Amino acid sequence: MEGTSAAASGGADDEAPPLVESATSVASGCDASSGPSTSNPNPGLDSSFVPMMDDNYYDYMQGVEKPKVPYVGDKEPVSALVAEYETGSPIIQEKIKLLGEKYAALRRTRGDGNCFYRCFMFSYLEQILVTQNKAEVERVLVTIEQCKENLQSLGYAEFTYEDFFALFTDVLESCLQGTEDSLSLNELLVKARDQMISDCAVMFFRFITSAEMQTRAEFYQPFLSDNIMVQFCKTSVEPMGEESDNIHMIALSNALGVPIRVICIDSKAPEPGKPPLNEHEFYPSCDNNLQNNGSTDLSKKENYDLIVTLLYRPGHYDILYPI
Repeated sequence: MEGTSAAASGGADDEAPPLVESATSVASGCDASSGPSTSNPNPGLDSSFVPMMDDNYYDYMQGVEKPKVPYVGDKEPVSALVAEYETGSPIIQEKIKLLGEKYAALRRTRGDGNCFYRCFMFSYLEQILVTQNKAEVERVLVTIEQCKENLQSLGYAEFTYEDFFALFTDVLESCLQGTEDSLSLNELLVKARDQMISDCAVMFFRFITSAEMQTRAEFYQPFLSDNIMVQFCKTSVEPMGEESDNIHMIALSNALGVPIRVICIDSKAPEPGKPPLNEHEFYPSCDNNLQNNGSTDLSKKENYDLIVTLLYRPGHYDILYPI
């Protein structure tokens, strides 16, 4: 889908599939030359790229796609996918069977072009709530403050993003028990299904992704072909409803220091000698994003306390739960 303004860019049913290239090979390409770039001009963010969080905006979004499923659905067994493909491709049926051997459940999200960010939001917050990982919350809050400073350095007016950041950090902190604002899992799900809260969280992640890509433009530019970084972020990252590709995942993972795993199910026959389930892993590429400071070997999965795991089917992302 071609980029449009944030207020009018919703309703895409499809999101671009992960690239064939291994995510880990891209992420590991960070070197000394991929540090913050000072060559980007002021992005000149104008009001057309800030979503109108009012009744007209929500009415428009609802008109594009009727609520077939909530923004974040209930947890259900992986076996629920079998019925969807019982008359479909035998290859997909076999892949679903294999998926069920490693993953116990999934949680569906609304297919409105924002499903990657909604998946990331709920999966991350749910893991914080379940594990009560206070150290991780403290770590990511520091990282979020750095992202805000990056946006300011890039010339973004604070009013364009401050409400999104404040809302997400409030929900994040509420995932820790012990205060009057602490959330139960059901209360977190209610918030994730609330249109204003959910959309604000999506915008939070879009600004985080945009700030990361523009701040480290020298690292990400080679993957954009002839696109100009600032324009790419304005048209393909920040607007609501714009689809997500590998580069968005890599940037968000790098920005927040949170790894992402994507399991792909499609009708393509597995290549000889390769696993039947196509799996991509996105690990943060810079050592300042390590959750544990004991090692700088970014290939070691034990460095990370949690990982966002997603199911990708052509055009859409849902949340996966390992057995």
